[in-house]
Amino acid sequence: MKLLTAFFQLARWPNLFFIALTQCLYYGCLFKAVAPAYSLRADLFLFLLLVFASVLIAAAGYIINDYFDQQIDKINKPQKVVVGRIIHRRWVILWHWVLSVAGIGISFYISYKTGKWIIGWANLASSLLLWFYSTTFKKKLLIGNVIISALSAWVILVVYFFVGAGFNQWYQGENFINFQRFFKFTTVYAGFAFITSLIREAVKDLEDMEGDRQYNCRTMPIVWGVPASKVYVGVWLIVCMAALIILQLYTWQSGMREMLLFIALFLLLPLVFILKGLFKAEKAAAYHKLSTLIKLVMLTGILSMLFFLLYR
Repeated sequence: MKLLTAFFQLARWPNLFFIALTQCLYYGCLFKAVAPAYSLRADLFLFLLLVFASVLIAAAGYIINDYFDQQIDKINKPQKVVVGRIIHRRWVILWHWVLSVAGIGISFYISYKTGKWIIGWANLASSLLLWFYSTTFKKKLLIGNVIISALSAWVILVVYFFVGAGFNQWYQGENFINFQRFFKFTTVYAGFAFITSLIREAVKDLEDMEGDRQYNCRTMPIVWGVPASKVYVGVWLIVCMAALIILQLYTWQSGMREMLLFIALFLLLPLVFILKGLFKAEKAAAYHKLSTLIKLVMLTGILSMLFFLLYR
């Protein structure tokens, strides 16, 4: 039982659940809202395979990240170290390859069935990026943060390509699918995922600065310093809030009043609180709290897709 618990901790099961939830809400709420005539059951099996593939590739990425970060994690979060303490390093690397190959294999099967080969090739690229992120890019200035943020957006975009893959009626009239509206909402959620991930990765760099410095990592707070890193995060927080305010104008004009209130209370207010707390934070524990709050904002942002059940 201890070994199983350690494995799920290593694979970051809450994050995997978040990925699956995001894709299911996007498919069942947002897509259904713009394609009311389409039966989701038609591609349900392939969609579930797509979610499974996404979870497998992400789990493999988390596992290999902990494999290469074992020494750094002993400094930053010693109580959470699993690799080499509970699960042997050889088993960790084996599980990474098993999960990666399975996820990529399923992705290419989906591509074969749908004819949309971007899914298989992009998921293969995602798996490779997660490997090189763990071995190299994580220790570099900015590039690692951008990679993780782009992959966070891909969690949504892969479903966007999937639902377009099996349809030959994209342009046969709005009664089937409002393509323009679908593209617009997809851009909003993918952009939100990218920006909030960019913010969170920078905050995590601030939290892990002590261990990263000892192992010669060139992360933002080490290269630029803490004050400049806080300004960087602050700018992105303001960009995110400005985008949400613009989005509120759209929801008001569209009569989506419940969603407008939701954005104000559960997205904008927490972001203001995070911005305020950012410049007061000094210790790793304070940055960890901010990182957790950002993760909650990401969750509430994704949960806002439920409102599309009301606006079909």
